[in-house]
Amino acid sequence: MKKIKVGIIGTGFSANAHIEALRRIPGVEVVGIAGSSYEKTKKAAEGLYIRKVYETYTQLIRDNEIDVIHNCTPNFVHFEINKEVLLSGKHLLSEKPLAVNSKESDELKQLALESNALSAVCFNYRHYPLVIQAKEMIKNNDLGRIHVIHGGYLQDWLLYNHDFNWRLSSEKNGKSRAIADIGSHWCDTLQYILGKKIVKVLADLKTVHPVRLKSKTVTSTFSQADDLETEEIPINTEDYGSVLVHFEDGIQGVFTVSQVSAGRKNKLYFEIAGAKTTIAWDQEEPNKMWVGKRGEPNRELVRDSCLLYTAASKMTHYPGGHQEGWSDGLKNLLIDFYSSIESGEKSLEDRDFATFEDGHRIMKIIEAILESHEKKTWVSIN
Repeated sequence: MKKIKVGIIGTGFSANAHIEALRRIPGVEVVGIAGSSYEKTKKAAEGLYIRKVYETYTQLIRDNEIDVIHNCTPNFVHFEINKEVLLSGKHLLSEKPLAVNSKESDELKQLALESNALSAVCFNYRHYPLVIQAKEMIKNNDLGRIHVIHGGYLQDWLLYNHDFNWRLSSEKNGKSRAIADIGSHWCDTLQYILGKKIVKVLADLKTVHPVRLKSKTVTSTFSQADDLETEEIPINTEDYGSVLVHFEDGIQGVFTVSQVSAGRKNKLYFEIAGAKTTIAWDQEEPNKMWVGKRGEPNRELVRDSCLLYTAASKMTHYPGGHQEGWSDGLKNLLIDFYSSIESGEKSLEDRDFATFEDGHRIMKIIEAILESHEKKTWVSIN
């Protein structure tokens, strides 16, 4: 079979994660990369053993050897790059968010629907075996009627006022930060599990550090600078937020996001309580799920293909006890996406990856949360 040739736009954390995952998939080859500058791109290509280096992302998109583009750039250039890729007719996997507002994401959604190529958004938490197990349990009525949902996504990488990176700039990241960057993952994951859309929100947001100290030394995502030469930067995006949510069919819940919670590195978690059973899962301990009962002992379900529903079992690659985690979830997303490309079918009926329509919906939820916080009232999402 002919190899699928991939081009990466971006050289940061996301790009490196995508490249590592792509190299674990047979029949896929990363052949080119483009970054914010030629020098930076060349250095990244040498370190990652990528044979083609481009001066601009447009050169990469126009290269006939490239079949698929991964957009791993900062948020503020997602729209223009995604639009150019869609118009080129190439397959596209974009980091979230699709754009920085719903007007732009709606345009991308329409272009994706009109294209013969496949497009997807990198909401990778859908692709953990036990997340899919949760979806299958609800589909099979193991939980009964859903009563309430709660959870959140907690990190500590912006705990101190001298923690700084490009995501703190609303010009580069958009009007929302904690909600857009990590709350979007929680919303997408729960909508996916339930098969229900979020239709209404009531939000309370907070900027813990209205002024931060930016190091004169350029640092990458999740890194810290130790130099003492800094400048004060006003911050107008949220460090924390709690949001009441209503899903379709009257399901209610609440989630909290924080990038200033000491000791929490990447805690996306949820608890779904039904009339018969409650289940709880934590991304930081992804190989087990708590299953709660009223009239019998609670138990712990481990990630073992022999114990899971078929759809979840297909996402496991090693026997029980051989732990799989974040990088494997991303790999599963790419397997899902690239198997669709290989099949040549645009039908998404049996696929789990998030579409551009899903990405647009998340953008509308983010904007509704911002509006709710500003107006101090419930806001509906159409």
